[in-house]
Amino acid sequence: MSSPSSTEPRLRNVLTIAGSDPSGGAGIQADLKTFSALGTYGTSVITALTVQNTCGVAAVYPVSPQAIRQQLEHLLSDVTIDAVKIGMVASRDVAEVIADVLRQQRPRWIVLDPVMVAKSGDILVDDAGIRAVKDILVPLADVITPNLPEAAVLLDSPPPASLDDMEALLPKLVALGAPYVVLKGGHLRGDTCPDLLATPHGHQWLPASRIATENLHGTGCALSSAIAACLAKLPEAADAAAPEQAITEAKQWLYDALAASHRLSVGKGRGPVHHFHAWW
Repeated sequence: MSSPSSTEPRLRNVLTIAGSDPSGGAGIQADLKTFSALGTYGTSVITALTVQNTCGVAAVYPVSPQAIRQQLEHLLSDVTIDAVKIGMVASRDVAEVIADVLRQQRPRWIVLDPVMVAKSGDILVDDAGIRAVKDILVPLADVITPNLPEAAVLLDSPPPASLDDMEALLPKLVALGAPYVVLKGGHLRGDTCPDLLATPHGHQWLPASRIATENLHGTGCALSSAIAACLAKLPEAADAAAPEQAITEAKQWLYDALAASHRLSVGKGRGPVHHFHAWW
């Protein structure tokens, strides 16, 4: 068997730290599909087992902090991880374990999807969990991707209801410590679905038209994992604008995955996006 050429670029490894979704539309299953679709190798550390389908979540069984630590340490002792995506973290103990291990063996990029609010509007974590995400994980991350309800929870403020509200809220999110913030505008009403991106060099709107679909299961997971994959592929000597381009590439990929979601037939509720729309 021949070995890869020394001049051949190394394929990037990306890690998802998240819960499991049996329906495959969200959580680690969606993240791994996203990593693969975008040309990276996916690895995973499971933080919770969920009982769910496209119609909703029936139960959540958290994995112990000790087991999460062991998964992380054993993986990172062997595999070079170029980027990590962190999903829902429901307790302070888990947040502290993740932060402790990643500080010791930090990947080049850390993307945090602060999953705290369900599509129904229900708060998924308690006050201690919210404070842990805000105080421990946000400052650790390079990129955070809150939607409008999650941004409101992080800042203990009303959800933004307009583009002006989003612009007013953005500096407060940046002040939490992550250099890149993708404030997702999907909860706004109207025919457009704009996201607001903050970078160390300023901010810009990432416009998109709204796709008429109910297949929204796991869109937040897909976007954050797509950002992690696109960042992982950046060369070491990438210029200052490269992270913005990676985030824009990830958003376009998700738009195309949403547009192709009608080709799937998964469940009776909110279906998933089509992660492999470019392939089949």
